[in-house]
Amino acid sequence: MTLEALRLEWSGGAVKLWTAGAMARQGLVTTVSSPAGTAAVVGWAHSVHDRLAGARALLDAFDRPGAEPPLPTGDFAAVLVYRDRVLLMRDAQARIPLFFRESGGRVSAVSTSARSLGHAAELEHRYFCRYLTGNMAQPHAELSPFAGVHRVLGGEVVELSVTGRLRGRSILSARRAGLPPAPLADGLGPGGAGQDLRRALEQAVARRLGRTTACHVSGGTDSTSVALLAARQLAAGEDPDADLILLAGRFGGGELAGERPYLEEAVDAVRRLAPAARPVIVEADDVADFDDFEHHAGDSDEPHAHAFRAPFWSRLHAVAAELGCDILLTGCGADPVVDSNPLHLHRLARSGRLRELASQAHAYAATSERGIREIVGTHVVRPALPLAAERFARLVHRGTVLGGLGNFTRPPWLRPGFARAHGYRAASIAESRFVFGRRPEQSLYDAANYLAAPDPLSWRYAQQNGFFLSHPFLDPEVIATMRRLPAEATMRAGRSKAVLREAMADLLPRRIHDRTAKIPFNDLYVRGLRAHGDELIDLCRSARHPLVAEMFDVDTLCRAVREAQWGMGDSYSWDRVNCSLALVVWLERLSEVRAPAAGATVPVTACS
Repeated sequence: MTLEALRLEWSGGAVKLWTAGAMARQGLVTTVSSPAGTAAVVGWAHSVHDRLAGARALLDAFDRPGAEPPLPTGDFAAVLVYRDRVLLMRDAQARIPLFFRESGGRVSAVSTSARSLGHAAELEHRYFCRYLTGNMAQPHAELSPFAGVHRVLGGEVVELSVTGRLRGRSILSARRAGLPPAPLADGLGPGGAGQDLRRALEQAVARRLGRTTACHVSGGTDSTSVALLAARQLAAGEDPDADLILLAGRFGGGELAGERPYLEEAVDAVRRLAPAARPVIVEADDVADFDDFEHHAGDSDEPHAHAFRAPFWSRLHAVAAELGCDILLTGCGADPVVDSNPLHLHRLARSGRLRELASQAHAYAATSERGIREIVGTHVVRPALPLAAERFARLVHRGTVLGGLGNFTRPPWLRPGFARAHGYRAASIAESRFVFGRRPEQSLYDAANYLAAPDPLSWRYAQQNGFFLSHPFLDPEVIATMRRLPAEATMRAGRSKAVLREAMADLLPRRIHDRTAKIPFNDLYVRGLRAHGDELIDLCRSARHPLVAEMFDVDTLCRAVREAQWGMGDSYSWDRVNCSLALVVWLERLSEVRAPAAGATVPVTACS
């Protein structure tokens, strides 16, 4: 199912803009006009509650030629058509996709669907090499799977002439993208920093409240914090008709059953603030990763590395859709953003502060229950020499397919000839620089935006469900607040997320406030591989798309699946397997997925 929320083309020298009528009626697409031009905004800018005002503000902000105002906070992709130019843009968090088809410096079409602009017989092989590096939940590079189709990047503004000539592309810096320069509250400890985080998080939640807001609640510190702030603001708000849904997946057996007491306590705490909040508990014992994998991985607009986890999220999203929710808030992003940042150890090593490095490494080791050598290797050596560190790990773990396989080095099942011909090495270097950069302690936040959230799944089902996901912890102001904090403000020995705990101390139930670990979703993954491992191997062996055999040594990929099924490897190597499996299925289904249908037409007048 390919989703095209808007499409822009040129016909007879004039600009033609279409938007999907169903999504416009749901409020997912907003179209506004003024004497200066017309804007079509997918998602929301400034505020979920008043999408119309946000779209008008966006159109007015870029009205003057040459103007480069900061992009507003939001989850949006927009096309602005003025009398003398056309602007394409996405917010800095890049939740909503936007693509354009270009040849010879001229753009012939723009869409939220890469598949609708490209051709299944003309694939961009370099894209697949970049896709196969790392484990990002959503793409962040310009390439798309289709030759000649380019991605508008997060925080980017693309300017076209009214005839489609590409005039320029500019990406706003972090500060110009609206990140607040305000100083921290007095004090460098968690208490003073907690005030700043609380203020930023409250504003992030307030911007995302709709008429019927759903909050995913799991019983963890992160999702409970978001739900509590939403409840507090809705209870004190001026809209008596605003509704809050507490959406949770509950497990009666296995490891995840241990989360039930925390989940129940979280729901009770939210309802004490907002008694009208409705808890909706979805029984999820029959859900496993890789359920209906051909559907989830094969029908997306482009390969989706985290399609294996789609069954759980889809179950929750379907229930939220039945309840008429217009937005679903999650706690995604809290782990990399508001936890202590151990990559500050790399900064200490760069500056030669070795005694301080040793002291903080000991503190991190106490917090994470890992050894000093592992802490230094992971957060100092690996960011400095990521590819060399991974190659060394592969040598140490010889004899298996998955042993020592990290994020960036070529997986053994990717054929060396294909990798050389289509730039895998350059792609792996680019990806390692994106994740670690020259200052890994800052690059962490850029990577977190693309790693932490299941937005491709949210986008794919947006029209069917009537809402998008949104993530307050990945709000630009929240990230900017955490970027400014010194390491000593975020770390407290034996306690993760010290700043968040201080920020939410008056609202979080004591049991949740003090918990030090959360049960991961490994049980879903193990159960899914046990149930579907043989099917996944059969999918690989029966694949008929010529690129599968050209790209992969299928026997080696099947061995990797079998090793993962036996519990060999780790989360890094499993992600590389998941990514490749999703690509195999996507290629197999490439010619089967229907092209999106055009929606309602929005007339636009432009100069020839």
